[in-house]
Amino acid sequence: MKKQDIVAYLFLAFAWGLSFLVLLHVVDAFGWVGAVTLRSLVAGGTLLAFAALRRRALHFGARRLPFVIVGATTVAGQLIGLSYATPRIGTAMAAILVAAIPLFSMVIAHLWKLERMRAQGLLGLVTGTIGIVLLVGFPAVPITPDFLLGCAASLFSAFCAAFGSNYASHRLRGIGSLEVTIGAFLSGGIMTLPLLLAVPVPGLPSWSDVGALLVLACVMSALTYVTYFRLVASIGATRTISVEFAVTVVAVLVGAVVLDEPIAPLQIAGAAVIIAGCALVLGLLPFGRKPKLKPVP
Repeated sequence: MKKQDIVAYLFLAFAWGLSFLVLLHVVDAFGWVGAVTLRSLVAGGTLLAFAALRRRALHFGARRLPFVIVGATTVAGQLIGLSYATPRIGTAMAAILVAAIPLFSMVIAHLWKLERMRAQGLLGLVTGTIGIVLLVGFPAVPITPDFLLGCAASLFSAFCAAFGSNYASHRLRGIGSLEVTIGAFLSGGIMTLPLLLAVPVPGLPSWSDVGALLVLACVMSALTYVTYFRLVASIGATRTISVEFAVTVVAVLVGAVVLDEPIAPLQIAGAAVIIAGCALVLGLLPFGRKPKLKPVP
């Protein structure tokens, strides 16, 4: 990885890890549908304004359907799942389940024949699945139908993120990261807009609520997604999506230290098992790798 790729990777880890804390505030003020819809439209509008001020010509290509699909998955599906799940299961639990994204990503990449699934990858998938079972089956809070629904929403969010990332790297190859981000956010925001009729904004938000929304939309969405899609184009979807490991660590620490959320020993074990499974899937562990051949002098 180049130096700028490493900087971008670390920026995503901290920005998305801290975003769980801001997300709770925004969901409380605007509702879980309002948080997704307004976040998406403000993020897309911010990037359009940025492009206009920079006089940056936008080239979306001839096809619009790929942007709609990426918006429906990476934006609408992922953010709805997170916004619905986080208040119900807590930031720590939601963040740990986010670490399942690379597992889904590897399965999708294998089914689409974008990457080969090796024995080490299969072992990683089994290991990660065991970690998810440990998390959901033995949490630090009582198991209720609302809790299980939140876990299902969080896993749905993870699947949508993995699907959208692989789809974007495959179908939107050659399209700029700014165009991909604008198209995805505006598509996702328009898709979720009708849901406000069923789940309206609960009340008149305060200026601090609006400020939190702007931080979430402009910094933790618009800027991060441009950075994310740029990394996908630079180092690939699977390697980029492994940033969720670091996101999980940051978010769990924030939930435990700032929000005083309980973390059971089995949750810590489950998180460790998921991360180990993802490391196997991504080939980050030393064993199982093919040795590099030295050039003959």
